[in-house]
Amino acid sequence: MMRFKKLFMIRNILFFTAGAAVWAQSFEDVLPNFQDRALVLDITARVVEKKSHEVWNASSSKITIPGRAVGVKLLGANVIVAIQFTPYVTWEGDTVLVAQGQIWINIPDRGVQYQTTLQTIPIRFGEQVSFLPLGAPPSNEDAYIELVVNLSPYKAPNDTGDQGPEEDEKD
Repeated sequence: MMRFKKLFMIRNILFFTAGAAVWAQSFEDVLPNFQDRALVLDITARVVEKKSHEVWNASSSKITIPGRAVGVKLLGANVIVAIQFTPYVTWEGDTVLVAQGQIWINIPDRGVQYQTTLQTIPIRFGEQVSFLPLGAPPSNEDAYIELVVNLSPYKAPNDTGDQGPEEDEKD
């Protein structure tokens, strides 16, 4: 019964936004100071129904730096999903993505339900990671929301060479 009601709510997603956390100064103005550390988060939000049939999607690409969150909001008739993805790079060069989510679902005759999630996801540059804020559907017949995230190093528009992650030489 709960999945049926989620299906109704998921189908009514109308709006998707993604944005870097607000800075006192625009990010483009300070980017030259952080260009060697800057990262790009490509986020695709999609609603999938019966047997992997995609009924809605939206994409966004945001520039950030390690430790600076990129927020995603999905607004629908009966559901609000707010997720913040924060990339981190360790001293060893490993990367992780911290996903913090808040979900509000208005279920008829039951009121608004609130859920939170916090996950640390290991990720490599160029790797796509799927994040299911409402959890995995129990069957192929149920609808679900999926956020596909890709993390990559920032490349300036005038770059002609490959500016991928540096790899340590190992003997």
